[in-house]
Amino acid sequence: MKTYTEYLWFNTKKKREYINITNDVEIILHKSGIKEGMILISAMHITAGVYVNDAENGLIQDIDAWLEKLAPFNPNYLHHKTGEDNGDAHLKSLLVHHEVIVPVTKSKLDFGPWQQIYYAELDGQRRKRLIVKVMGE
Repeated sequence: MKTYTEYLWFNTKKKREYINITNDVEIILHKSGIKEGMILISAMHITAGVYVNDAENGLIQDIDAWLEKLAPFNPNYLHHKTGEDNGDAHLKSLLVHHEVIVPVTKSKLDFGPWQQIYYAELDGQRRKRLIVKVMGE
């Protein structure tokens, strides 16, 4: 089995952003030369996440509203007693999850219809990274 690893870096302009990284992941897959296997995409920060869903603007706004409803900004989080102010971002990342695994078949991401890969930045405006690891033959 071969492996290939690359990192993607982000420094968003907003506190929360949802970035379609499907094309970037496809480029990394192509560079890997792997035809059959799996690709792991994992956020390397505890206030970010990765998910697979539809690339539709209304849905992205719905996801953001849903996350804010389930884990709203709240100045009273116990985490804030440490000097931080991002307790809600930590909770939101638990809901989004920090990684996905996508099958690779015949040198392509083996998606269902409309599926795309997103990086979810939940406490942005600073430099963060994501690992893309391709494994297979």
